[in-house]
Amino acid sequence: MHVHAEPPGQAPSPLQSPVLSEVGSARLEEEEEEGRRKRNPTDKAYFIAKEILTTERTYLKDLEVITVWFRSAVIKENAMPEGLMNLLFSNIDPIYEFHRGFLKEVEQRLALWEGRSNAHAKGDHQRIGDVMLRNMCALKEFTSYLQKHDEVLTELEKATKRLKKLEAVYKEFELQKVCYLPLNTFLLKPIQRLMHYKLILERLCRHYPATHSDHEDCKEALNEVTEMASQLQSSLIRLENFQKLTELQRDLIGVENLTDPGREFIREGCLYKLTKKGLQQRMFFLFSDMLLYTSKGVTATNQFKVHGQLPLYGMIVEESENEWSVPHCFTIYSAQRTIVVAASSKAEMGKWIQDLNMAIDMSKKSHEKSDLLMDPSLSNRSNRSSDEVSLEQESEDDTHSSRSSLDKQTHHRANTTMHVCWHRNTSVSMSDHSLAVENQLSGYLLRKFKNSNGWQKLWVVFTNFCLFFYKTHQDDFPLASLPLLGYTVSTPAETDSILKEYVFKLQFKSHVYFFRAESEYTFERWMEVIKSAANATGRMSILIPRDPPEINGN
Repeated sequence: MHVHAEPPGQAPSPLQSPVLSEVGSARLEEEEEEGRRKRNPTDKAYFIAKEILTTERTYLKDLEVITVWFRSAVIKENAMPEGLMNLLFSNIDPIYEFHRGFLKEVEQRLALWEGRSNAHAKGDHQRIGDVMLRNMCALKEFTSYLQKHDEVLTELEKATKRLKKLEAVYKEFELQKVCYLPLNTFLLKPIQRLMHYKLILERLCRHYPATHSDHEDCKEALNEVTEMASQLQSSLIRLENFQKLTELQRDLIGVENLTDPGREFIREGCLYKLTKKGLQQRMFFLFSDMLLYTSKGVTATNQFKVHGQLPLYGMIVEESENEWSVPHCFTIYSAQRTIVVAASSKAEMGKWIQDLNMAIDMSKKSHEKSDLLMDPSLSNRSNRSSDEVSLEQESEDDTHSSRSSLDKQTHHRANTTMHVCWHRNTSVSMSDHSLAVENQLSGYLLRKFKNSNGWQKLWVVFTNFCLFFYKTHQDDFPLASLPLLGYTVSTPAETDSILKEYVFKLQFKSHVYFFRAESEYTFERWMEVIKSAANATGRMSILIPRDPPEINGN
């Protein structure tokens, strides 16, 4: 592996929207797909095994973001101390090398299963359990490496705070298209991958009858990976929380030390705050000890600016729709001030009130941790009206600049959940994030726009509530992406005139996409994971400006 190879220079900016150009070969792709479908096995076990292959390809690409691309960036600028280099790469390189070998084995087995190899494609070749068992046993050797990821993430974070050069390289690297998610999420992938193996093996074990020749190996492989996953489960929960806090620390202006020990992230999302000028859109962040509210900042990195921070200790939350005549409205009473907010739907309001009350109860039990993070003068302003007036002015400025050239610099930030929540007027909780991790999926799909004729073949990766589109699985970065929060997923209606099988329909307001999977199993899996992302959000309501109704189906 050429880890020191210089990655190609920064390519032109990716497409800002999920609209990829319709390629001329779309019809050919369709015919090719039909032919392949007739040749390939139809056994459900084959498609489960194929999911191992497709998700492993994405997982290896994710590891390369660290092992190849980030390493190259820090070496080029000599930005990372030797001790940290050793800690980071001695932990991730062996894991990467192991999975390269594992992927080759899975590819070879699938080729035999499909009859693409010179060997006979019958009998023992139509199984995956032996490959899984051998590799899950070998993977146990790496448990100690995985246990060190806690230390790796913490030390990397400390070093970026301490070393300006490393911080600059880190931020610049996150602007690269290859870094399609926040950088430190890639360090969580190895432990999360164990959870994926566990879920896939559970599916295989449910599918096979006990008498099947592959059942025993799958069952043993499942036992091996379950043992590893349970050893690392608490570490993963801690790491996911730490990763989320560090991501927010980078994207929020006006709050320090978000990663203080003991703090847990609970929910982020959009609410409308009642002010003298009416309802103003704000982004709220709920932690185990405080509630922050922010507005969209006018900065080169599209950050959110903190306007208020309310400690949870002593806080009271009450529904107040009747009092203010605003739908889905509730009042938050805290020691500093009282604020009135409205959610985009009844479901959203319910989620916020439930999480706030749970967090308030938690804070009562750990009151000593509720020290204020920010400058007391900001939180203790007694003159509430002047505070609101200054907010209004800022929010108007934000509105005027939101369509400015800044957006060109910030495509890398557009897919973080806080930005998607802002644009789709919704919220996401930590439990939604954890569930989303389990539901990662990759594979080739055929895609069609509402008014187009041909189908376009794309490599699609689903992660972090978002679909990422590539031309092929070998590509280093996505061409476009589609955040799914707020979308609905369904099968096409009769009026859609889609005469193909295994097609699902994605819709948000007037945006409609159709995707075709290669089998019933694959279709069901895509439906399942997309529903999990879409269901993280409540329904839209009267507070949200709607698109005008469509006329004549245009």
